Amino acid sequence: MHDFKFKKKRLFAEDVDLAQIVNNVGTPAFVYSRKTLLDRFNEIKNAFKKIDPLICYSMKANSNLSICKLLVKEGAGLDIVSGGELYRAKKVKVAAKKIVFASVGKTDEEITEAIKSNILFFNVESISELKRINVIAKDLKKKQKVAIRVNPDVDAKTHHYITTAKKQNKFGVDIKTTNSIFLTYAKKLKNIDICCIHIHIGSQITTISPFVQAVKKTVALIDGLNSKGACITHLNIGGGLGIIYKDEKPQTVEQYAKAIMPIIKNKGLKLIMEPGRFIAGNSGVLLTKIIHVKETSVKRFYIIDAAMNDLLRPAFYEAYHEIVATKKTKGKKKKSADIVGAVCESGDFLAKGRQLPDDLKQNDILAVMSAGAYGFSMSSNYNSRKRAAEVLVSGKKYQLIRRRESYSDLIRNEIVVNI
Repeated sequence: MHDFKFKKKRLFAEDVDLAQIVNNVGTPAFVYSRKTLLDRFNEIKNAFKKIDPLICYSMKANSNLSICKLLVKEGAGLDIVSGGELYRAKKVKVAAKKIVFASVGKTDEEITEAIKSNILFFNVESISELKRINVIAKDLKKKQKVAIRVNPDVDAKTHHYITTAKKQNKFGVDIKTTNSIFLTYAKKLKNIDICCIHIHIGSQITTISPFVQAVKKTVALIDGLNSKGACITHLNIGGGLGIIYKDEKPQTVEQYAKAIMPIIKNKGLKLIMEPGRFIAGNSGVLLTKIIHVKETSVKRFYIIDAAMNDLLRPAFYEAYHEIVATKKTKGKKKKSADIVGAVCESGDFLAKGRQLPDDLKQNDILAVMSAGAYGFSMSSNYNSRKRAAEVLVSGKKYQLIRRRESYSDLIRNEIVVNI
């Protein structure tokens, strides 16, 4: 699933020894594999090539400009969720008609800038938002395409923090409201073209059935609406494909495509997809150094120079990331240990109770695997910690794609006043 492999007892990213990167860049550092990123994107592209979908990479997974540019050059569009991501999308010169804009809380400023930029679709989450887009489009003398994000009330069978398609979630509109939008509001709101339905049922979904259930429901809804005079030309099925973090056995993209394509075949709909984690997740690792080995009467702690501010998922979701030493040691014994950071929170851990080599010591380097998605993009400066460097590997070469922050970066926007 990825291009991080051991060669002669040392962990490599493609053909680069990770120790070389540590020596030159330091830790903590996120390291990404160009080959893995492109392989995952093309895996989706090839699986669905018979219907030629618009594949909009979900920037929230990892919005580094070099990564986005790499995917855009390969043919990807971009799924954005903020004005900041729109700004980034423009920086990598993605075609405007390959941008879709999600989010339940788009501001007037964000809507205005997106319409001026000629994006393809807004994924609309409420009647209030729909009306606001119409008003702003009218002021700009434009007609804007929109998709209605439908909440199909499907259980995605994933962590409750990353499920998005149940009635109690904040996302999307219910089917009854969707009918009202297409059959009533579509005629009244003259500056929007409501021609797409969008669904996104959650993230890290490892079984096909929730996808199939949601797409079947949505296609039936489209058939019914079009028979009553609606003109729905596009279907956006979102993202959510799970990856392997531990011992999950998610569906392959080929299995996913074989299950989904027959449902939409011959419907005359242009398909849009929004993969994020599937492309970026296993493309990256977080490198971190052991700064202390702490033994107590009950357990061992490896205290590292990365922390929850660098990788939030374990603290936030109790998410599992495999952690390995980048150099295989001679010792065969293993011992249970917690891998923790220096942040002043009990929740500051990257792993608990892991069986790791008993002879790991200060300054040894650990690799936190599958950290390419929702790693740096969720990181912060909590405890006034500098955010990590980012590196992109391509074959035998690697390049710094984000410099490590400095202390001056931490305060560059602050104003000290005398009151």
